Amino acid sequence: MVSIRGAITIDTNTRENIINDTKTLLKDILISNNINNDQIISIIFSATKDLTAAYPAIGARELGIVHASLMCVSEMYVENSLEMCIRVMVTAHIPKSQNEVKHIYLKKAKKLRPDLLDK
Repeated sequence: MVSIRGAITIDTNTRENIINDTKTLLKDILISNNINNDQIISIIFSATKDLTAAYPAIGARELGIVHASLMCVSEMYVENSLEMCIRVMVTAHIPKSQNEVKHIYLKKAKKLRPDLLDK
């Protein structure tokens, strides 16, 4: 079992952007790590306080992730931190070790973990 991290920034606080960008992030995580929906155990989503138009988990459900446990939480506010950001932690049962997984950071969220982008 592994946990895979990722994040993406959202251009505008709309339902469509939140759901579509969440789907983009999840698709990239799943493809990059060769994960099928039935291997996903749970996904925790956090969103910054400026994202209020939709739950990111809706995007996961629209991708067919219907049996995994999904939870949406508020990201802790820290002064001068990245705004308009959705972060995810996907826990999956796959035949990889933790140091073999590929974490995905898209758009402005790339600056959150530059150390993981070359992996």
